[in-house]
Amino acid sequence: MNGYLGLDTSNYTTSVAVYSNSTVLQKKKLLPVKHGTVGLRQSDAVFLHTQQLSALIDELFSVYTGDINAVGVSTRPRSIEGSYMPCFTVGSTNAHILATVLGVPLYEFSHQQGHIVAALYSAEKLELLSKTFLAFHVSGGTTEALIVKPDKNNIITATPVGVTLDLNAGQIVDRVGVMLGLGFPCGTELEKLALRYNEKLKVKSTLKGTNCCLSGVENKCEKIFNESNSPEKTAAYALAYIEQTLMDMYKRIIVEHGSMPVLFSGGVMSNSIIRNSFTEKLGAIFSQPEFSSDNAGGISVLTAIKDGN
Repeated sequence: MNGYLGLDTSNYTTSVAVYSNSTVLQKKKLLPVKHGTVGLRQSDAVFLHTQQLSALIDELFSVYTGDINAVGVSTRPRSIEGSYMPCFTVGSTNAHILATVLGVPLYEFSHQQGHIVAALYSAEKLELLSKTFLAFHVSGGTTEALIVKPDKNNIITATPVGVTLDLNAGQIVDRVGVMLGLGFPCGTELEKLALRYNEKLKVKSTLKGTNCCLSGVENKCEKIFNESNSPEKTAAYALAYIEQTLMDMYKRIIVEHGSMPVLFSGGVMSNSIIRNSFTEKLGAIFSQPEFSSDNAGGISVLTAIKDGN
């Protein structure tokens, strides 16, 4: 049985996956973050990945017993010059060791490529890899709209056509969540709070062309919480602001670039409120939540494709 191993050591999740027989089997674990804080130093992330990776590989290969024909790994956040984070060196180093010991090819990808392909796999839309489409990558480290096109050498290229000019959407989720006393990462608990608020909210995004500005919503949420003492309203406003911003970016982008299929990926896009809204209004493509957040599944699929399968 052919199998393709993928590794991803992002800023907050250690993950490994095997793609075999058109199915992804994955194991992943969040990096522990001290309560009340909103992140990790890269040195701490590297240390924690080093601790967690071997245990996850043990877990994966306790259930997968087939062959490994190639190894793939994310080595950088995005496929652009200068894109680098130390945490990715853990996955890269271990992938090189594994490929050498196994005597199989090693393929390198970006974390962003993994997100996009994981979402397509989960949504059963891998056929879009041969077409042009619009992809939003929305997470703690990235808030971008990208025109994705097939590429002979790299499988896909992703060109930004709209970006955040300050904070990322995931940073807003986590900063507002920590302000409300939630544990980091805050997405799941913030969504639960927001779902308990049923009143209509007035939200106006801040865009410059097709780019967005998100930093102002943090102060707005603090003001809402101080005035209303309502965690539910505060959470709902934060998510509504992100939703409205992405919708307004989408509308401006299709005016400039034309209508095309639209995919949403990244940890923030596991949010059911945004997912349901955009599925209804745009017919948008979303992955299952476990493939929205950081994962090695997309890397394993990319590895199979790169190896000719």
